Amino acid sequence: MNPIVVIPARMASTRLPNKPLADICGKPMVVHMLDRGREAGIGPVAVACGDPEIAEAVRAYGGRAVLTDPALPSGSDRVHAALAELDPDGKHDVVVNLQGDFPTLDPAGLRLVVTPLHDPGIDIGTLVVPIRDEIEATTVSFVKAACAFKEGETVAPALYFSRVAIPWGLGPRWHHVGIYAYRRAALDRFVSLPPSPLEQRESLEQLRALENGMRIACARMEHGPFGVDTAEDLERARALMAPGAAVSRT
Repeated sequence: MNPIVVIPARMASTRLPNKPLADICGKPMVVHMLDRGREAGIGPVAVACGDPEIAEAVRAYGGRAVLTDPALPSGSDRVHAALAELDPDGKHDVVVNLQGDFPTLDPAGLRLVVTPLHDPGIDIGTLVVPIRDEIEATTVSFVKAACAFKEGETVAPALYFSRVAIPWGLGPRWHHVGIYAYRRAALDRFVSLPPSPLEQRESLEQLRALENGMRIACARMEHGPFGVDTAEDLERARALMAPGAAVSRT
């Protein structure tokens, strides 16, 4: 595999305006994400920017930025559009869509997201972490993945994703971390498909892939990052990433 990492970023955030440029310990959040991508060492890293201010910030720190149409409907569309400039010859056969709001991400997790693609039958790889308690299981902003890992294995097929607590019954449940590794052809196909009924019902774009017969597999991590979506999340990230602080999921 020959991956490329692309971080989609745009200024329009309803809960945290100008989120990509939010300062965390002296750097914009999008630059921290650029650092996490570089630290993973799996391939070149670039930012697909919906706004020129983001591109300016990325370039000021020596990063590669591509301006994309601000009207694009999703991060996946933004990543796909940036590839036309980043890799017009299709040399990179795997595209990692790295969300722009996980500044506490362990770079090892980014390396892990490509492992499901060692199975040639898998179109998209993604990440999950164990759900810790019933509050997390029943919170609709925490997306759950229905998957079951065989003993000793760290990759399992994803059968469904939902905002409700799934699956029913005793056993581990899994919180989905929204980072994806697409085969190049799978990303081409995904963005060409119209929004699907379950995608629209659950407001989860990965269901479009499942509803159209694409195969997603999950790699498990014990701990993952948290997404910065609110001012409170931003303060938490600043505290965790302050010099001398131990970065953790909790």
